[in-house]
Amino acid sequence: MRDDGRRELRSASRRLAVQFAAIIVALFVVLGVVVYGVVSAGQDEAAHRALSDASMVDSVHDAPRDLLVTVVSPVGRESSPDLPAGLPDEKALAAIQQYGGSRLETISAGGESFLTQTDVRRGKVVQVSYGLGEQQEELNRLLIALVTSGAVAAVAAAALGLLLARRAMRPMADALALQRRFVADAGHELRTPLTLLSTRAQLLRRHLGPDAHPLDGEQLRAGLDEVVDDSRALTEIVEDLLIAADPRQSAPREGVDLGALAASVARAAEGRAQDGGITIATETSPDAVVTGAPVSLRRMIVALVDNALDHARTQVRIDVRVASAEVVLAVSDDGPGFAEDRVGQAFDRFASSRADADGDRGRHYGLGLALVAEVVERHGGRVSAANSATGGAELTVRLPRARA
Repeated sequence: MRDDGRRELRSASRRLAVQFAAIIVALFVVLGVVVYGVVSAGQDEAAHRALSDASMVDSVHDAPRDLLVTVVSPVGRESSPDLPAGLPDEKALAAIQQYGGSRLETISAGGESFLTQTDVRRGKVVQVSYGLGEQQEELNRLLIALVTSGAVAAVAAAALGLLLARRAMRPMADALALQRRFVADAGHELRTPLTLLSTRAQLLRRHLGPDAHPLDGEQLRAGLDEVVDDSRALTEIVEDLLIAADPRQSAPREGVDLGALAASVARAAEGRAQDGGITIATETSPDAVVTGAPVSLRRMIVALVDNALDHARTQVRIDVRVASAEVVLAVSDDGPGFAEDRVGQAFDRFASSRADADGDRGRHYGLGLALVAEVVERHGGRVSAANSATGGAELTVRLPRARA
């Protein structure tokens, strides 16, 4: 997958992970509000129940430990020990003494809230206070627990969402990358045979025009044979591209003499080489047979030779030799070679090293060498790029030798 495809995958995965985490956080907020409300309501009910259970208390000595009591009787006032500042509520006591009745309110005393009930019991004014400090601390601990668990859940959800999103989107991203690669490969591979086919068809048309010289049968037969060969090559390339674009399919394998195939490609490229003033030297070893798809291997050699012709000054050399259990194909030229910092990127798609400011044209390697690497990988081989000691570039392909 290309770098831009990886960036798109990572960006889409991050967006999905953030959305998944946001949903989890929203659910936690709703759950936290419900839990907090239920607990708070339960505590409020427990406080009122505690005061209700103390409705018969009219003496400080009868009061439970969690209640603070103040009793005002005709003989005087008595209060629970260690009352915080603010208790008892003098205003409430005075109001009940004067007007009677009952009064329930929440007051603040000593930095703590108290639910306080003041009423008249057996001729005495009794004020009972229930501390809400422990309940508030419990609510605070619950709130901290909810926030902490929500944050942990959000992080875990984001991480899990990122992992699941990448796994779910990878097949889609791979399919999109495969589609883009097929389009690029098809455009690159079909350009040359289509150009040759069009050129030869135009030549035949000119020869057969009303003002042209008569064309003998041998010339016509040769021109038509070339058109047929180009059409066959075009069909084979399309079939090979379609097979390469579908990982479920594989091209039929057979024994291929790589030396003979390289010599055939070299002969086909001689016309282009002569136009550029370049010679092609070929040296092959016998029995350089590999197992593979002939069309794919031809595409590989054509791409290597085209790359060498693009950058050679005077000569391109093709060597095929047998080395133990491998067949080695080396294509070299006497051009400017690879930039030292770009040798490792020679087989990357759309990687290039163009002219510097001093006018050196450098090398350009876009799709051709990337296709070479893919064909070599499909055939279980290795490919490498280097600058030769005598100058220029040398591309070496090593493929497993076919068993006898």
